[in-house]
Amino acid sequence: MQTSFTAEQLADPVIATANGILRKCVHCGFCTATCPTYTLLGDELDSPRGRIYLIKGMLERGEAPTAQTVKHVDRCLSCLSCMTTCPSGVHYMHLVDDARSHIEKNFKRPFFERMLRRVLAEVMPDPSRFHGAIRLAMLAKPLERVFRAFGLKPLAAMLAMAPRSLPAQDDHTGIHPATGPRRARVALLTGCVQSVLQPEINAATIRVLNRLGVEVVVPEGQGCCGSIDHHMGREHEALIRARRNIDLWASDGVDAVIINTSGCGTVVKDYGHMLRLDPAYADKAAKVAAKTKDVSEYLSGLDQKQLPPQNLRVAYHSACSMQHGQKIKLQPKKLLQAAGFEVVDVPEGHLCCGSAGTYNILQPDIADQLKARKLANIASTQPDVIATGNIGCIMQIASGTGIPVVHTVALLDWAAGGPRPAALKASL
Repeated sequence: MQTSFTAEQLADPVIATANGILRKCVHCGFCTATCPTYTLLGDELDSPRGRIYLIKGMLERGEAPTAQTVKHVDRCLSCLSCMTTCPSGVHYMHLVDDARSHIEKNFKRPFFERMLRRVLAEVMPDPSRFHGAIRLAMLAKPLERVFRAFGLKPLAAMLAMAPRSLPAQDDHTGIHPATGPRRARVALLTGCVQSVLQPEINAATIRVLNRLGVEVVVPEGQGCCGSIDHHMGREHEALIRARRNIDLWASDGVDAVIINTSGCGTVVKDYGHMLRLDPAYADKAAKVAAKTKDVSEYLSGLDQKQLPPQNLRVAYHSACSMQHGQKIKLQPKKLLQAAGFEVVDVPEGHLCCGSAGTYNILQPDIADQLKARKLANIASTQPDVIATGNIGCIMQIASGTGIPVVHTVALLDWAAGGPRPAALKASL
C-alpha cells in the first residue's frame, strides 16, 4: 500500500511504525474471509482491509478522526484472525492499537459512551472495585430487560453476564512451594477479572505446577496487565500498569512468567513493543515478554503422564488471543488428551465468540450475534463440557448455554487428583 506521510510525520516513531505496517498491505483481501465482523455485516469498512484504509487516511491527515472511522475501528474485535490469514505479514495488531490511541487523544465521544468507557477502565482492572461492581450487578440483574427495552444495551449486557453468586475471594499472594525437588520457579499473573469471578483457575494452576516440581510466586502488588486500558486506547494508563508488573517480575528471579488468561498473555508478550521507546524499560520489558508463557504452553514443555480415560467429551474453544495472538493451537488439546479427555474441535473455530475484553459490553449487538453462532457450532459437537483458556470466553459462552464451561487448566488439575471444577459439580 502506498502512503504519503510527510518527513515531519515520519520523525514520529509511532507514525514510522504505522507506515511500515501499512506498506506491507497488498490489498489482497484474504483477511476478509476470516474477519468475524465482515462475515456478519458484509461491509468492507468492517473488514481489516477496510479499516486499514480508514486508519491510513486518519493518520496521514493528522486530524481528529471522523465519526465513521471511529465506528468501524471500534467494531474491530482485535481477534487477530486477519494476522493468521495475511500472506504479507501485516502486523494489524500494532496498527489498530496505535489507531485506538490516536482516537482516544483526538476524538470526543458522546457523554454516555465516555462515561461507560471510563467506568470500565477504572473498575475492571481493580479487583476490589470489580468485586463491588459485580455485587451490585447481581442485585440489579432483574433490571436487565428494563435496560434493554430503553435502549441501554451496554448496561443490559453487563447484567446479563453477572453471575448468580461469587466464590470466596483469594488473591493467592505469596510463595507456593513445589511438591518434591524444585525444578523451576515461576511468577503467576492472577489477573483482575479472573481473580474475582473464578479464583479457582489460579488455584488449579498453582496445584498443577506444584505437582510438576515448579515453585509458584504470586508477587504482592502485581495488578492488571494493562490490556483493558490498552484496547480502549488509554496507552498512558496501560504502560503504567505494565511498568509496575515488569518491576516485580524482573526482580523476583523467576524462570518464567505464567499467564492463564490468554488475552492478558497476548498483551504481556507484547510489552517489548509497547515500551520500546522508553529507555528505562525497553530492555526489561523485552526480557519479561520473552519469558512469558501461557500455562498450556509452559506445561507442554514439561513431562506429562498419560492418564486413564475420563469418559468426558470436551469441545475445545480456542480463544482468539490464544490461537491468533499467541499462535498456540495444538498444546492445550494435547494436554487434555493426555489427561484422558476426548477432545473435539469446534466448527468455525477461527471465529471469535464475541467476548474480546470489553467488546461484549461496548458492542453488544455484534457480540450477541457472534455468541449465538459460536454456541450453535459448539452444540453441533454434542460435548459434555467446553474447555477454553480465557476468562472472557468462559463468561461469554457460559451466559448462553447450559453446557458447563471450564478453564483448560482446571480440567487438567481435576484429572490429576484436584477438586472437581465448580461448573461441573451441578451438571455431571
